[in-house]
Amino acid sequence: MADKRDFLLEIGCEEMPSAPLIKAQDQLGKLVEKGLAAAGLSHGEVRTLSTPRRLAVVVSGCATATEEIHEVVRGPKTQIAFDADGNPTRAAQGFARKNGTTPEALVRRVEPDGNEYVFAERSVASVPAVELLSRLCEQTIGSIQWPNYRSQRWGSEHATFVRPIRWICALLGDEVVPVRYADVTSGNTTRGHRVLAPGAHVVTEPAAYEEVLEQAFVLGERRRAQAIREGIAQLEAERGGARVDTPKGTFDEVVNLCEWPTVVVGTFDEEFLAVPQEIIVEAMLKHQRYFPIYDADGALTREFVIVSNADPAVNDTVRSGNERVVRPRLDDAKFFYDEDLKVGLSAFRERLGNVVFQKKLGTVLQKTERMVAIASCVARQAGCDDATVAAAERAASLAKADLVSQAVVEFTSQQGVMGGYYATAQGESNLVAEAISQHYRPRFAGDELPATEVGKAVAIADKLDTICGMFAIGEPPTGSSDPFAVRRSAIGVIAMLRTLPQVSLGELIDVALGAYATQGLEFDAPAVADEVRAYFIGRLAAIAREEGAEPDTIKAVSAIGVCDPVAYLSRVSALDTARRESREVFDDLATAFARASHLADATLGVDVDVSLLGDAEQALLEAVDQGSAAVQEAIESANMDDAIASLARLREPIDQFFEDVLVMDPDPALKENRLRLLNRFESTFKDVANIGALAKGTK
Repeated sequence: MADKRDFLLEIGCEEMPSAPLIKAQDQLGKLVEKGLAAAGLSHGEVRTLSTPRRLAVVVSGCATATEEIHEVVRGPKTQIAFDADGNPTRAAQGFARKNGTTPEALVRRVEPDGNEYVFAERSVASVPAVELLSRLCEQTIGSIQWPNYRSQRWGSEHATFVRPIRWICALLGDEVVPVRYADVTSGNTTRGHRVLAPGAHVVTEPAAYEEVLEQAFVLGERRRAQAIREGIAQLEAERGGARVDTPKGTFDEVVNLCEWPTVVVGTFDEEFLAVPQEIIVEAMLKHQRYFPIYDADGALTREFVIVSNADPAVNDTVRSGNERVVRPRLDDAKFFYDEDLKVGLSAFRERLGNVVFQKKLGTVLQKTERMVAIASCVARQAGCDDATVAAAERAASLAKADLVSQAVVEFTSQQGVMGGYYATAQGESNLVAEAISQHYRPRFAGDELPATEVGKAVAIADKLDTICGMFAIGEPPTGSSDPFAVRRSAIGVIAMLRTLPQVSLGELIDVALGAYATQGLEFDAPAVADEVRAYFIGRLAAIAREEGAEPDTIKAVSAIGVCDPVAYLSRVSALDTARRESREVFDDLATAFARASHLADATLGVDVDVSLLGDAEQALLEAVDQGSAAVQEAIESANMDDAIASLARLREPIDQFFEDVLVMDPDPALKENRLRLLNRFESTFKDVANIGALAKGTK
């Protein structure tokens, strides 16, 4: 067995872009593991490390050579492998080919059973790990992908990397693994912090690598993140309950911008607190990678956190420099806001006529006109009074106006939010302003919903308009393409309508498509409406699955075409619960329903001649009529548990009917009357679920 030694590969280069560094680090570990397996080198744990200037992988217990291999595989008997003249048969040729040899190289040997067999023997000599690792390192460096970042070349070489490589440290134990990439050759040195420990630092062995880095004022990404969090926690404690905002994306990026982090606090001028805090915060987070500080009451303060990569001795200089840098950024934000206030939201709205929403669906101004119609319908169905409906219509008409404001052009993630500020500034009601600021919610699954019914009305109008428009022009989302985020919009509409049970999604779809037709878009409205409803049913089925409903229960409810979220999900929940509690009852009822559905003839109607009924038929008719009334009453009161319970009570009379009655009687009058009775039985279920989908064997 080969000896084991630790292996290190460090790729040192100019500062790499911070955003993709985490993915590159993940790639490095996987590429090395895959390469070691392909080379036949056994190994232990594979750990990776990154800083802005290096990507490194440390492999514990890597074999110093591959294992020597000697294989002997027994084949067919000799008389089968070779004919009487000693020529190889197809059996010998196939066996030899399968084992990477030739028929002539096969060995003959008598086994203990007294028969002679042919054998294929293969010997593979042990290969030193160093030469294998050398190739592996060169292939790995060239295989790391940097999506959206153009790789660079340097010197006279054609090999590329995201930034010029300046050194390579490659060691197997204390032995340098020879690696050459783009005119850079490997050695046993790394580089320290540019300022605190510049130059080369010798790495005696992989186990000492991280200690050498730390002595050279370089920390791995986990240690850097820990150091930053500890520094932030300390300053929060010093400020008595203050909170530093550290969104994950920005935090991860900051971690990858430094090698020896120090937390420093800067301040900006008081005047900028008069500007909407959302654009001030975005200017700091997105543009400067500073973390804003909020006081114990949640109010934005003048202070912000800077993560410095400089010598801690010059923290005052770092603070002063960053305060000078942040001022023009905040000046820009204040300027954009002040200039936008001079224009006003109503004037911005008129400019939306020059902004294309989608080339086939018209302008954003036209979109807001359609949104008004939908939002008005949502508010009225939700039971709002006339003043609230008017607020929903006003908010919908102004919701997109801030898209052409200077602040939103610069800070695109604040669309809607800035519109709320501008609405307040021009004297709109708080209800209208809040609805505008929140109408993009929910932006993702689990996000907050708009806080008011007006906000929900506008948000639903915005999302449903987009959904219906994309279906109307024949461009619904596909598995690989959803440029207008139709899926996310549908999930958002469902989430909001679950809080507005009295609002009918089916009616809203008709209103949305009607608004497109009014504006001159040509499409088959009934067919498109069916497509949109089916799409929502698909989204609802996915939600029901996520919430634990059984697949056949979902299938049964989906089959009746209910697309209103509360109606759909309450049916699924009630039916699922009832089935768990009375599995046998519903299995039998499903079987009977499937049989009735197979026999029923809808063309005959449901009017039954009572004079032709026997006892079992009469009992079923009475149970069906009582059940239908109970089901409708339960649906009207939104009590689906009662509706399901009423259906369950039909199990015994339908079972007795099929046991006692010959449906397809030779007498046409009796047969047709019984079929009408089955039609009547089947119609009892039409607003709840297709119970037949629960029958065993149905597809």
